Amino acid sequence: MNFDLKTLGLAEAAAEKCDLLVLLVADGDGFTPGADVLSTLVAQAIKSADLSTKAGQNLSLYQVPGVAARRVVLLGVGAGDARGVRLGLQAVAAVLRAASIKRAVLCFAGTASNDAVAAAVQGVAQASYVYTTTKPKAEARTLNRVIIGVADTVADDSAMMQAFEYSVAVTVGVELAREWGNRPANYATPTLLADAAKGLTEHPGIQCKVMGPTEVAKLGMGAFMAVAQGTPEPLRFIELRYTGAAKTQAPIVLVGKGITFDSGGISLKPGAEMDEMKFDMCGAASVLGVFRALAELQPTVNVVGLSPACENMPDGRALKPGDVVTSMSGQTIEILNTDAEGRLVLCDALTYAAGLKPAAVVDIATLTGACVIALGGVRSGLFCSDDALAQSLLAAGERAQDLCWRMPLDEDYAEGLKTNFADVANVAGRPAGSITAAKFLQRFVGEFPWAHLDIAGTAWKGAAAKGATGRPVGLLLHYLLQAAAATPAKAKAPVAKKAPARKTSAK
Repeated sequence: MNFDLKTLGLAEAAAEKCDLLVLLVADGDGFTPGADVLSTLVAQAIKSADLSTKAGQNLSLYQVPGVAARRVVLLGVGAGDARGVRLGLQAVAAVLRAASIKRAVLCFAGTASNDAVAAAVQGVAQASYVYTTTKPKAEARTLNRVIIGVADTVADDSAMMQAFEYSVAVTVGVELAREWGNRPANYATPTLLADAAKGLTEHPGIQCKVMGPTEVAKLGMGAFMAVAQGTPEPLRFIELRYTGAAKTQAPIVLVGKGITFDSGGISLKPGAEMDEMKFDMCGAASVLGVFRALAELQPTVNVVGLSPACENMPDGRALKPGDVVTSMSGQTIEILNTDAEGRLVLCDALTYAAGLKPAAVVDIATLTGACVIALGGVRSGLFCSDDALAQSLLAAGERAQDLCWRMPLDEDYAEGLKTNFADVANVAGRPAGSITAAKFLQRFVGEFPWAHLDIAGTAWKGAAAKGATGRPVGLLLHYLLQAAAATPAKAKAPVAKKAPARKTSAK
C-alpha cells in the first residue's frame, strides 16, 4: 500500500477522485465550516444530529453531488488526538476492507497534530489488513493507495513529515509482525522464521546470522536446547543486526521469544484454544517487524535482535517435570513445569546478550497468563531494573499508543523460586505469576539496564477478532528513535528518508 501526505483543504478534498473519502471530524473549534460542499455537509449532519463527533460515530453517503469520491464517510474522531483517530478508524474497518475500495483519501476537517497524522496512517493500515497466506480463495486487501490530507498551514511542516514517515515505517513493521504471528505453526517453523530474518538482509543496514543445534550446543545453551528436545523441528537461534551509528556505540539488544508452537510439553495445556499457541512466537515476530521498520527509517542507532526459536512438544525425548538443566550462564534450573518454557529459552538468550556489552536489553515475550489477568489486552506488562529505561519505554508506549504498565520487581517475589535440587526453579506458585517469571529472568541479566515486556495479553486477540496485533513494534520503534535522537551530533544520520510515496507491504 502506498501512502502520501498532501495539502488538502475541504474544497480540494471534494475534488479528489477516489473510491472513498473519509472526513475526520473532531470536537471543539478545530473545524470551522466554510462555503464548500463538504463543510456544508458536515455542518448540516451535526446540526440535525445525524453525525456525532464522538470517536467511531460515522455517517456513510454515496455519490454526493459536488464530491468526486464515489463513497463518503463522515467520521467522528473525538478530540482529534491519536487515540480518537485510531478508535474512529477501527469503527469503519469494514468499509476500508471493501473489495471496491482501491484508492482512498483521509482528510482532516480541521487542524491535525503530528500524532494524529501518524495515527491516521497506522489506523487505516490496521483496519484494512487482511490475512491471506493460508486462505488461497480469500479476497486480498484491494486498498493500494491512501492520501492523508491536512490543512495547508501544516502540510509542509518538517515535524509532520517526520511523523508521517515514521508512521509509514511502523505500518510496514507491524504488518510483518502480524503476518508471522498469524501463520499456523506448520507455516512458521523455527527454520521458516529464520528464513524470514535472512530475507531482511535485502534491506540496507541489516545483517543476519542463524545458528542451529550444533552451534547452540557449543555455546552451552542447555536451557534452550532442553525445550527443543521434544520435537523433530530443529531449533534456530536468530541474530539480526542493524548498524546505523558508529561501531563503537554500544547496541541496544532486543530479545524476542520465538516458541513457534507451545503445547506445554509434558505439562500439556488444555485442548481448548490451544491453536492460539501459534502466537507464542509473537515476541520474535515483533523483532522482525522492528528491523523491517529500521531499514525504512535508517536511524542513528545500533540494534541487535536475538530470537531463540523452537517448538515445545511432548514426545518421549521431551523435557520432564523434575529434570534439572544447566543454562548458558552455568546456573542449574529445576523444571517444575514444562509449560514455563519461554523463560528457559530467554534466559540463555539474555546471557548471550550480556556478551555483546549492550547499552540496554529489552526482551519481549508472550510469557504468562498471569499478566493477562493483571492487565488484560490493553497494556503490556513492563518489568525493569533501571528507572531511566522504564521511563523511556513508558513514554514511547504513550507516544505510539502501544501502552505498557510498570510492574514491581521486589526481591521478596523471588522467594518462591528457591528449590532443594538446583540453583533455581523455573516456576514459583500461582500468586504474582508474571512477577516471579520476571524475577527468574532477572537472574540471568548482567549489569546493563534491562527491561522485560510481557505481551501475553496484547500480542493477539481471540474470539471473532482472532489474530496477531503486531504489538509492541510501535513502542519499541519509538524507544529506538529516542535513543537515536540522543546520539552525538557528529555521528547522526537522518531519522527518516523522505520519499513521495512509501509502501506498507509486509512481504
